[in-house]
Amino acid sequence: MACNVIQNSLAWCEGKVVVPGIRKRLYFIAKDKIAAWPAMVIDPDTGRPTSATLTGSFALVDGAKWKFIDILVDKSQLTSEAQGEYPSQTQLNKLTAVHPDVEEDATLGAMNFNNVDNAYLVPTMSGKYRLLGNDRYQGKATYAQDLGQGATGTASSTLTVEHTDLIPCPFYTGQIELEDGTINPDPAPSVETEGE
Repeated sequence: MACNVIQNSLAWCEGKVVVPGIRKRLYFIAKDKIAAWPAMVIDPDTGRPTSATLTGSFALVDGAKWKFIDILVDKSQLTSEAQGEYPSQTQLNKLTAVHPDVEEDATLGAMNFNNVDNAYLVPTMSGKYRLLGNDRYQGKATYAQDLGQGATGTASSTLTVEHTDLIPCPFYTGQIELEDGTINPDPAPSVETEGE
């Protein structure tokens, strides 16, 4: 049996800027509000994705919209690491999002995340969107609060999310329907510079 293993070279141009980090506003929605997911293109012979970018947009159930959470970008991050054993390794994608509030709305926010399987869209500093969550695996989220310590402590609410996927948080270029409008991500955005 012939096996079509997909492998690509990884070039990098000397001097190319790689902007680290994620942006201030993340988006989330309960998975049961998603009627249809964007597609991951899978090679039928190997079962492996052939692209890191999903195709299409989310279709939401009637009346559903993406919600948001504002975060401290210097304390928040999106990571991915391999998990499992050969030949069945997958990626464990992890989000740590620190929200700078512990008052009533932030406290009630625990109900948005604990015991609810959400999908998350995370905008990167380069202007692209990465998806944390999928329709294959259930995610796990925890929401913690720290009221700070003494006069110089920092109070915050921290959302921690883990989701298994076939690749590190795939790219999403479809529409994002919000309560106050729609975001249409540019599939190839430019990097913002100071003053823009």
